[in-house]
Amino acid sequence: MHPEIRRDRPGFCPICGMALEPAGAGPGDETELRDMSRRFWIAAGLTALTMLLSVGEIAGAPAWRLLSMRHRAMLELLLATPICTCAAWPFYARAVASVRNRSLNMFTLIGLGVFTAYSYSAVAALFPGIFPASLRDESGQAGVYFEAAAAIVTLVLLGQVLELRARGRTGAAIRKLLDLGAKTARRLRPDGSEEDAPLDQVRVGDLLRVRPGEKVPVDGVVLEGTSSVDESMISGEPIPVWKDPGSRVVGGTVNGTGALVMRAEKVGSETLIARIVAMVAEAQRTRAPIQNLADVVSSYFVPAVVAVAVATFLIWNLVGPEPRMAYALLNAVAVLIIACPCALGLATPMSIMVAAGRGASMGILFRNAEAIEVLEKVDTLVVDKTGTLTEGKPRLVAAIALDGNEPMLLTYAAGLERESEHPLAAAILEGAESRGLALPRSAEFRSVTGKGVRGTVDGSEVAVGSAALLAEMGVDPGALRDRADALRSEGQTVVFVAIEGKPAGLLGIADPLREGAGEAIEALRRGRVRIVMLTGDEPRTADAVARRLGIDEVIAQVLPEEKAAAVKRLKEEGRTVAMAGDGVNDAPALAQADVGIAMGTGTDVAIESADITLVKGDLRGIVRASRLSRLTMRNIKQNLFFAFIYNVLGVPIAAGALYPTFGVLLSPIVAAAAMSLSSVTVVVNALRLGRAKV
Repeated sequence: MHPEIRRDRPGFCPICGMALEPAGAGPGDETELRDMSRRFWIAAGLTALTMLLSVGEIAGAPAWRLLSMRHRAMLELLLATPICTCAAWPFYARAVASVRNRSLNMFTLIGLGVFTAYSYSAVAALFPGIFPASLRDESGQAGVYFEAAAAIVTLVLLGQVLELRARGRTGAAIRKLLDLGAKTARRLRPDGSEEDAPLDQVRVGDLLRVRPGEKVPVDGVVLEGTSSVDESMISGEPIPVWKDPGSRVVGGTVNGTGALVMRAEKVGSETLIARIVAMVAEAQRTRAPIQNLADVVSSYFVPAVVAVAVATFLIWNLVGPEPRMAYALLNAVAVLIIACPCALGLATPMSIMVAAGRGASMGILFRNAEAIEVLEKVDTLVVDKTGTLTEGKPRLVAAIALDGNEPMLLTYAAGLERESEHPLAAAILEGAESRGLALPRSAEFRSVTGKGVRGTVDGSEVAVGSAALLAEMGVDPGALRDRADALRSEGQTVVFVAIEGKPAGLLGIADPLREGAGEAIEALRRGRVRIVMLTGDEPRTADAVARRLGIDEVIAQVLPEEKAAAVKRLKEEGRTVAMAGDGVNDAPALAQADVGIAMGTGTDVAIESADITLVKGDLRGIVRASRLSRLTMRNIKQNLFFAFIYNVLGVPIAAGALYPTFGVLLSPIVAAAAMSLSSVTVVVNALRLGRAKV
């Protein structure tokens, strides 16, 4: 949680007491998780038996009547001792560390409360005669608090297990990124022969062959061959990029149908994938900790309670009735017991549990409590375009024929493109099939590098491609130029069609907006959230999408590290930033943001890097998650009030404030009832979240 704290082994932070996170990208160490899990299951079993004894005693069950009060107290001591010593040992260590480092936190209060409740109860069970007769029952046994101490330990251990499991998943994002890269490279020897070499043996300047369908091993430049390369993992854009001699390629991207010979220019930690891994790891490490409200209150509450307990002991020992020492000890211990954070342990987890369940029912998955807390404060949303605002799959959205016969135009174009493997060809074919067109066979098919395809369809010469292809054929687009510019201004990719050496029409291909994207953006803007669109796409297409959605701020043609840098700049301006994305290229920015939001339809790396996942990929989930966050934080603050109000009111009574006037001392039964009532109040209040309107 605190970047300045570094250790060579797992453990806890001496400042806040939370578990330390691994700084590297290697496999996670689950030693602490296994240790906490073992402590939890042992404590849970023994606590259940301890609570059963207490419940049976209160209910007056026949089996319990056979046991005297002293026997029951000794049995509870036997059950609670392993819980409050061995199982609770890490909390004592953290409490001592918090005092030593002058950084009081929740573990200070937990350690002090558990130790006090257990120690007092052990003395009461073993030596009941030292207590005043008025504080003992008819059998001479003083009251004990073993069940309260055991319950606190078990509850906190459960929280630690859940926390360690959540933290262990953060390293999965980095490991998935590492898996994206190639494992070996096909290196060309000086004599022209080839060898497969491990990636860590590739050096700058090595010549490498990349066969069709293989991953590019490292960053470099193409020397021979032509091919289309799928760079969606870097740019987020679904359309492959054409590569020919002189073009740069990035390690981890996927080669298409052509073979390439490349020269390695960046290897090891210098490759783009390695830099993305480093950025995700650093962002996860340096993410600002969220100061828990309970810790803030505890930092004042703990020393105040200790001071009151000490003062109580001194006053009763000096001016109290006989036996002074017994009364002084009893009332001082009562102050510490009534302040024990039983309900405080439930205040946040209960609300988070209910909120997480409510979110899951709406398709919103929160990774941790911090995401819920920070989302309430978000004032800036940075959103990726492809796959987030749009569906991430090119579709044919327009067919314009000069003679008005769009079906015939599409039939000729799709008949020719059936022989092509280009993603735009797939969009054209899908568009023709969705319209129920019967596609004729083509002949003399040939691909023109980086420009399009040519061939014959039903005996007619057909060309489908860019304006450069028509220029090469000597075909003047004429009136199609203005129509093409209009389609481009709407964010569409334009494909020209020529038949028999004459311009025939245009096909417009675009990435459709996600359902509900416009509604979500409008709702966020009404909530005074600043919207910034980041995309690797070219500016004209990005601006067209932004205009349709009402987004004023657009940053286009950015690389993954530039997305993360943009998020960092916004945070440096004092803004609380949420980032929504779906691709590998979004992972560094998702990790850098205060809250990362991933589309459930996106890549595993994006989901692992994010704090919130929208299962259905519906941006309206951000609006609902924001509302749920506000309701949850309000509920938690109410719970903290209920958790403390009984303690605050009970401490003066426990100290003996009413004794001089009314002769009243806080009974152990009343103290236990107060702690139980605070817990019940917290639970009931938290459950209201399940019925709240979101």
